[in-house]
Amino acid sequence: MINDETDQANATPSGQEIDQPTDWQTITVTEEEHLERLDAFLVRHFPKFSRVKLQRAIAAKKVLVGGSQAKSSTRIKTHQVVKFLPPQPEPENTIPEDIPLSVLYEDEHLVAIDKPPFMVVHPAKGHWSGTLTAALAFHFKQLSSVGGATRPGIVHRLDRDTSGVILVAKSDAAHINLASQFEKRQVEKEYFAIVSPAPNHDRDIINKPIGAHPYQREKKAIRIGHTTSRNASSFFEVIERFHGFATVRVKPKTGRTHQIRVHMAHIGCSVLCDRLYSGRAKLHRHDLTRKNQDQDLLLDRHALHARHIKFAHPIKGHEMSISAPMPEDIEKTTQAIREFRPLS
Repeated sequence: MINDETDQANATPSGQEIDQPTDWQTITVTEEEHLERLDAFLVRHFPKFSRVKLQRAIAAKKVLVGGSQAKSSTRIKTHQVVKFLPPQPEPENTIPEDIPLSVLYEDEHLVAIDKPPFMVVHPAKGHWSGTLTAALAFHFKQLSSVGGATRPGIVHRLDRDTSGVILVAKSDAAHINLASQFEKRQVEKEYFAIVSPAPNHDRDIINKPIGAHPYQREKKAIRIGHTTSRNASSFFEVIERFHGFATVRVKPKTGRTHQIRVHMAHIGCSVLCDRLYSGRAKLHRHDLTRKNQDQDLLLDRHALHARHIKFAHPIKGHEMSISAPMPEDIEKTTQAIREFRPLS
């Protein structure tokens, strides 16, 4: 993992503390570079990094000009000292890890895994180990190469906290066919979710475009007419209603990042314990019983489970239908809500 721990700190004019590890790279601005944009300056001095990566480094406070924070558009001046903390290089290949996997289906062309919550699908910043791809590389000798060296077999993904069925291709031919089915919206996915409060309608279709959040980078938002917006459609149906809660099945027609979470939050019925889109990150038993002595933790991740997937076998062509059992934490939470928040 990237280590952001530091040996010293430097205060900016705004009073914010900026970490300065010992491996910062230091460059003094020359007369020829006077009034050059900061991002252009960095691109020239660090050509192995893309302009986008360098701009992200600036936004993440990994670049200092004269000891202070700066923007990509900052015009640097002669004799100023620019300090840059290069990002940790991404691994070139997936490192196999002996992580247990629950296999729902397997043949010579594909495998379906019941992904547990809190597992990241593929390596990313801050999550270089403990990923699904690391576990797959350990347990399976053959995986497709279409997704690249760090994403062997990965055709689609689930959010870190989302549990449930995910398909993995063993061959490139299977991967290409499955990816085509997803692109043409021929794959039918069904999710189980606990939402709060309960929707007004028993069933409905949410057709709202999703794009980048205006100021929170890790989130998505309903954005109409924005350059990042893409059409998104989700069908939901209430399974069971409770006081302040409901269990629902959701069938997304499209596959946008955070789609179900954004759509349910948009209609005022956020997925329970969704850290990004609801006001609660955990649910304890006393939140339902209102008795302080009930400290049992019921749920500490969003209540979303990929329960079912239907598709055509990528090589043989016959219809496949695979389901993942309900995870213990969501089952336990549902039972507690049913017990302490019944409608009658």
